Amino acid sequence: MKILHTSDWHLGKRLANFERIEEQQLFLDELIDIANTQQADAVLVAGDLFDTFNPPTQAVELFYKKLKQLSNNGLRPIIAIAGNHDSPDRIEAPDPLARECGILFAGYPNSKMAPFELESGLKIIHSTESFVELKLPNCEVPLRLLLTPYANELRLKTFLNQTDSEEELRLQLQKSWSQLAEQFCDNKGVNVLMTHLFVVQKDAPLPDEPDDEKPILHVGGAQAIYTENIPPQIQYTALGHLHRMHAVCKLPNPVYYSGSPLGYSFSEANQNKFVLLITAEPGQVAQVEPIQLKSGKPLIRKRFDNTEEALQWLSENQHCYVELTMVSDSYLTAQIQKQLHDTHPGITAIIPEVTLPDLETTKTRQIDPGQPIEELFAAYFQQRYKQTPNAEILDLFKELMA
Repeated sequence: MKILHTSDWHLGKRLANFERIEEQQLFLDELIDIANTQQADAVLVAGDLFDTFNPPTQAVELFYKKLKQLSNNGLRPIIAIAGNHDSPDRIEAPDPLARECGILFAGYPNSKMAPFELESGLKIIHSTESFVELKLPNCEVPLRLLLTPYANELRLKTFLNQTDSEEELRLQLQKSWSQLAEQFCDNKGVNVLMTHLFVVQKDAPLPDEPDDEKPILHVGGAQAIYTENIPPQIQYTALGHLHRMHAVCKLPNPVYYSGSPLGYSFSEANQNKFVLLITAEPGQVAQVEPIQLKSGKPLIRKRFDNTEEALQWLSENQHCYVELTMVSDSYLTAQIQKQLHDTHPGITAIIPEVTLPDLETTKTRQIDPGQPIEELFAAYFQQRYKQTPNAEILDLFKELMA
């Protein structure tokens, strides 16, 4: 069985003042080509399908049009779950029509899919809360999916009937998954867990959440889940949320973030983007092959101390978005800024870095609106209260922004 794993499409998202809808369309066309070339039997989309609860009409139209093409008239089922950017109700709303095309949606951790069968041969063999077993048109063995869309801590506790400590919440989620796995996931089918939660190895450093991303690890968010909480019957765990393709662990059974298909903030500058091709058979360790995406403009951070060098590089590297830092011993003139913008259509910000010797001693500071909002807040806090904001205050500010 061949399965494509992707996530974090964030359809409708912009980069500064730049629309990304054309790049998102190119990605979806590329995904369809990959699915056809690799003869994928199913596609998993692990959340953050849209960027907001109320996405623009253009993004919604693109989403359904391309999913229908990707499903190949129900021969290739698509299973998609809600992420922390998605409205669970919006994700599930088209389900009666979508499943006629072989597209299945889950918005809530306790969502239950209605049974159906298509002429293509796609059929729900069994469905209960948080679980679906599928007969795929071109596979002799079934695909079993444990589905846990994003839920904040309150919704997770309600779903699990849990009110106790952090450890107990993890254990209750593990118990729920284990019960489903023991009941439905024997070694006669392919067993997969798909979730949009923050999954890490216990005691390992936490990977950074992307800039401009609504953070999951905050007050009211969903706490980190450990790989040890995943049932041993699960052969592959498909994760969403992190924008960098990342293997949380590879053995005994792979746990992967597929990452986003496009770079959505400059913390992702110079990253390659992937979809993951999973090859699995019953009772065996799943094989994971990253397939690098070619669509989408790269995000590049560049720093120059010479205007002519900057103009030369910009003229030679047009197919990208650029965050440009200009180092000089005086402030950038409006004329130089216009030259830079006229040379390259994809400059998202020009950040002046002034090296005047007396700049450290002057009380007047230049405010750079191109700085990340967290840095501007920290600078204001320092100036207002004569101290650096601590981690708790910065976390609260980030949550408030999200």
